[in-house]
Amino acid sequence: MRRRFLPTLLAFLPAGWAGAALAQAPRGAPAPPLALPAGMSPLPGGAFRLAFRAADASISTAAQATLAEIGRRLVASLSPGLGRVTVEAQASGPSNDASAARRLSLARAQAVRDGLAAGGLATNLIDVSPLGRQPAGLDAADILPPGAARASRR
Repeated sequence: MRRRFLPTLLAFLPAGWAGAALAQAPRGAPAPPLALPAGMSPLPGGAFRLAFRAADASISTAAQATLAEIGRRLVASLSPGLGRVTVEAQASGPSNDASAARRLSLARAQAVRDGLAAGGLATNLIDVSPLGRQPAGLDAADILPPGAARASRR
């Protein structure tokens, strides 16, 4: 029954549409390398790091586009119901106010989450972890796909 149904269905599609659908790259084909903008770097295990300016949670337009592409790639690679993406954000200061550093790192993590969601990654699959001020003193957010080591374990 299935073998007869597909040709029948293809006969009712507009001209050229069926060929275009069949000519797409097969699912699971490797994606082309990702061009990272200034301030973004790859980490082991398929993770990425986005650097921020001190006391700032804004993300450049180029980084927003890259986050959306990372979100699209994560959607394509995640198995339904298996795995979550973690965004760990840090702030280097202010050194005298741990609460302010934690709020800044939360704003950064939420901005990165929103960028990934712009690419189609559901926000309920993204864990946000505002680390506040850490000994490394970084102004950054790490995007960790399932299985990638957390910053605290690297």
